[in-house]
Amino acid sequence: MSETQSTLSCDSQTLITSAKTTLTTQAQALMGLADRVDTQFSQAVTMMLNTKGRVIICGMGKSGIVGKKIAATLASTGTPSFFMHPGEAFHGDLGMVQRDDLLILISYSGETEEVIRLLPSLQNFGNQSIAIVGNPTSTLGQHCDCVLDIAIDREVCPNNLAPTTSTTMTIAMGDALAVALMQCRDFQPQDFARFHPGGSLGRKLLTRVRDLMHKDNLPFCSPETSLQDAIAVMTQGRKGVVLIKEGERLAGIFTDGDLRRAMLKDAAGMLSKTMSELMTANPKTISQDTMIVEAEERMLRDKITLLVAVDDNKNVVGLLEIYDR
Repeated sequence: MSETQSTLSCDSQTLITSAKTTLTTQAQALMGLADRVDTQFSQAVTMMLNTKGRVIICGMGKSGIVGKKIAATLASTGTPSFFMHPGEAFHGDLGMVQRDDLLILISYSGETEEVIRLLPSLQNFGNQSIAIVGNPTSTLGQHCDCVLDIAIDREVCPNNLAPTTSTTMTIAMGDALAVALMQCRDFQPQDFARFHPGGSLGRKLLTRVRDLMHKDNLPFCSPETSLQDAIAVMTQGRKGVVLIKEGERLAGIFTDGDLRRAMLKDAAGMLSKTMSELMTANPKTISQDTMIVEAEERMLRDKITLLVAVDDNKNVVGLLEIYDR
């Protein structure tokens, strides 16, 4: 194709139409795959749940690239898993395979040489295997313990050559397996966080109030403290709030917002009043052991920007601001 021809065939509307056709074709193929899911799928999930070893994903070329993603998804959602390159496996990496491991072998044709030639060794080791193939009657399909059929009518590639729709089906089947396993294991957000300790996701799911709250130089005063003195404590504390304690008990809270509202209501008589007259009694508190996600949800729901953190004995131990993250 000449450069002129390429330019002429790539106008904006042509590209938009191409994208819509590709996405629609992929979606239709996925719907067809969903309609064909049968007991082989439930058998595959059961095998993966019951295996005492790891789940090893194996595939060549584009299937291998998709296989790496499937292995990563499984590993991060509670199923110990890793990818093994079939070519490297045939030259020594089979030593990574243990007797109790389960193999998922991916080949759309079911005839990929590098994958097929592993079968005698795996059968000799006694490992169970699951095939993800487009042809259940292929060599791979006939020699695995369970077969997941991802057959398609054709690739969305205009030449019906480049793995496109078939790789979409493969990755979707991998996701379906991972989600089913998560449901069977009752895999919760806190479980997910254990495998994702880094970044904002891990921080949110693992961090508690005590990890982020302000603990030092908390702005305390008593119910008898005058407004003028309370303002000095608030300014020194730099949190826009004073905490009013009566003995060891938290009696109330007074914020800079309370100050502005009180000034608008009675500016002349304000300075003669004490905290007992101005504070909000029985303020909202939160346990220092509460997960930060729950604390943030509560603050957003109640439309507040600050919470008083307390310990098991209801003693004030810190202040949490909504932007402490």
